[in-house]
Amino acid sequence: MTPTESAALALQDQTALWRIGEIPAANVISAACDALVAGLDSPALRILAACTGSEADYDVHDLLPPALDELGLVLHPVDSLAAQEAAARALARRLLAGELTPSELTVRIHSRFGHELPLTQQLALLDDEYDTLEYSDTTEAEIDGEVIAEARRLTTHPSSPAESADLRMGNDHQANG
Repeated sequence: MTPTESAALALQDQTALWRIGEIPAANVISAACDALVAGLDSPALRILAACTGSEADYDVHDLLPPALDELGLVLHPVDSLAAQEAAARALARRLLAGELTPSELTVRIHSRFGHELPLTQQLALLDDEYDTLEYSDTTEAEIDGEVIAEARRLTTHPSSPAESADLRMGNDHQANG
């Protein structure tokens, strides 16, 4: 993956995590700055990256859609299945980058999506297994290994039909998000 592709993915991930309330808006601004440094460029991205931390909470909502649109990136509608799946994949990438522990990932997935999101049902079940370790023959290391394997599956899993539908809807769908 090229530096610009990595920066675009990071911006998409930060956007997905911000939209579910996992991270503050200032993290999106940081990702926009990193994208500029990596070589992504557009007028709206420059405006987004120029926001201060104190402006982020107020301005990201309006400045993000045109920046992503100019870069050809997707802004999934809030609370859509595709938005939830994008956030779950972003959380899985955070685990694989060493930013979360396996148990932290399962707790976040389970608390955000419960057992309702088909893409993350296995992670929710693994969170339940962490809770019952003392009554099981399974070790924490074994569950950690399963969580890491599941995170790898999520990050390499092709886009779901919901994500593909959002991509086909393009700007019309984004305007509603």
